[in-house]
Amino acid sequence: MRRWNPNSQPEGYVFILPSLIGVLVFSAFPVLFAIAVSFTQWNLTTPPRFIGLANFINLFSQDVLFGQVAANMAVYVLALVPLQTVLSLMLALALGRGLRIMPFFRGIYYMPVITTIVAAALVFAFMFDRDYGLVNAPLWWLGDFLRIKIDPPNWLGSSDWSKPAVILLTLWKNVGFTTILFLAGLQSVPKELHEAAMIDGASRWQRLRSVTLPLISPTTFFVMVILTIGAFRLFDEPFVMTRGGPAGSSLTAVMYIYQTAFNFSAMGKASAIALVLFALILSVTLVQQRLQRHWVYYETGGE
Repeated sequence: MRRWNPNSQPEGYVFILPSLIGVLVFSAFPVLFAIAVSFTQWNLTTPPRFIGLANFINLFSQDVLFGQVAANMAVYVLALVPLQTVLSLMLALALGRGLRIMPFFRGIYYMPVITTIVAAALVFAFMFDRDYGLVNAPLWWLGDFLRIKIDPPNWLGSSDWSKPAVILLTLWKNVGFTTILFLAGLQSVPKELHEAAMIDGASRWQRLRSVTLPLISPTTFFVMVILTIGAFRLFDEPFVMTRGGPAGSSLTAVMYIYQTAFNFSAMGKASAIALVLFALILSVTLVQQRLQRHWVYYETGGE
């Protein structure tokens, strides 16, 4: 067995040293520090006091707001991931046609991605205003025209409509990015397979189901993973539009971590929430990976 010689090609370690230091200082150390803080009670002004698993026990047994945040996150994930995946795939299929005007539409759909989220959220907050917003304006006009009373949704002031408003903004902001990913995946599908399927008499839907979807399954898996992580990490959209309200109806996990740490100076509890969120994202990603393997197996006929 060849022994490792630390003197062989030492310049390589010199080149990776800056990146290694950055990973250790800005990634590894904060994670380890958060794990240590999660077992303490610390308000930044007094020394940390070790309390064991008390923060985690309080989260699941006494913190009612944490349960509401978990329910909110379930709604965000179950709504955003399938909606954006299907919408992005449909847009990619439409934009993937070889028409000269399609690059123009690709740019149009990608423009929201490069738009500042704070500016976009402020515009959407005005659009969803109950009395003066553009979303409710057609309902007001229809009521005046028919001389009947129509009560439009109070998007940002209602517990029932605050999450749909945040979801619509998130879809508008991010659908262009995942559309580009699907476009890249569609371009990797060999045209010969579609031509062979057409010769065999396969319809467009049959070619989509039996040729396109199995071959872009790695792209679909990647899109679903990043969308799941993004849904769990929602912060800017609800923070600007609703501040997590009303009554915590649109509060997200990252917003709850922020409020717990910097509004209530409970660093130990905030670190515990962050670790729970990390474990949840990791678990969902592993489940998606397992399901993706079965999906590819059955779509390809077990090959």
